[in-house]
Amino acid sequence: MKITRVHATPLNLPVTVNASGGRTKSTSLSVCLVQIETDTGLTGTGMTAITEEEVIGSIVNDIAAPHLVGQDPMRHEQLWDRLYWLLTPRGQSGYASHAIAALDLALWDIKGQALGQPCWRLLGGARNQVPVYATFGFAFFDRDELAEAAKSWVARGFTRLKMTVGHHALQRRDEPRPLDTVIAEDVQRIRAVREAVGPDVQIYIDANCSLDYFHALWLAQRVEQHDISFFEEPVSHNDIPNLVKLRGKTSIPLAGGQNEGLASRFRDFLTAGALDVVQPNACITGGFTQCNRIAGMAAAFNTRFANGGAWPHHNMHLHAGLANGSLVEYHSVAVECCKNVFDDLPEPEAGMLTLPETPGLGFAPNAERLAEAARRPLSRGVGKA
Repeated sequence: MKITRVHATPLNLPVTVNASGGRTKSTSLSVCLVQIETDTGLTGTGMTAITEEEVIGSIVNDIAAPHLVGQDPMRHEQLWDRLYWLLTPRGQSGYASHAIAALDLALWDIKGQALGQPCWRLLGGARNQVPVYATFGFAFFDRDELAEAAKSWVARGFTRLKMTVGHHALQRRDEPRPLDTVIAEDVQRIRAVREAVGPDVQIYIDANCSLDYFHALWLAQRVEQHDISFFEEPVSHNDIPNLVKLRGKTSIPLAGGQNEGLASRFRDFLTAGALDVVQPNACITGGFTQCNRIAGMAAAFNTRFANGGAWPHHNMHLHAGLANGSLVEYHSVAVECCKNVFDDLPEPEAGMLTLPETPGLGFAPNAERLAEAARRPLSRGVGKA
């Protein structure tokens, strides 16, 4: 089997989210879909996100594709290494990791179809269900809407909920928008959610690398009483010395890594004792091939391995396949984006996602909806809800 065509389609996908009282909120996310075609008629599809979709499209179409056409798609280790040295020759990460991730997922999708097995079985087949946490609590909800949304997700069977904090405060300092004001409101928002759902629901918070050490510590110490299950990406740049300091001064477990592109970064997290939960994302951190290696490091350090950064229907294969797989993020906006494009996406029941037995990823883009989405104007930014 040989690769005959590699093509990327950058997309900006609008989403409408229900709020309390019948109101709706509108947002969007940028993604880049990558399809690899073969001379046997099999086509694999991968994707990446939380990046500049146009840049990834150009990298795939103009740089990576000529180096993949004519190659055997079943040799994912060989092709991953080739892509690494093509796009990351001196240890860079950034856009290269996103592009490699999308291409690697497409190769695994082909491999599963060719062998008649779902990807999660090829990755190890540890379990056929994974627990999910619902990311529901975004900045576009006010405090009352947030509490109502939390109760709604619990009513749907979710006992693990995540909300954003920090809200890109460092990035938006020039508005002006004082960090202490932002996180003081976060304390009230977290209290409102805890009071709404009671003591038996797990609550996670995610700053998306939007705080400095001082404000992350201030926030952590004031919400410890609300029994936070982990604090994700609390400080900018996933700064390891600051993570180590923060971890030593709060009882809240720290999580991170969804946007890291190099396996060596996870080595550094683990050897420094910077995180309680490492969170590579298959759609960002070099696909299944590299995330599998990172999971091995986490196991060697007896550190929890979970999914952050959304895109549950790709990451569920990784966490179902590997023995130390665990939580998968069911990011409500990202899921609605995927529904705009893909068919046959499984729905969670009682906080669990059941893996498909369909070969490959088990879902594929709807050609008509993909073509319609591709005609929409592209965004000018990463479009992260």
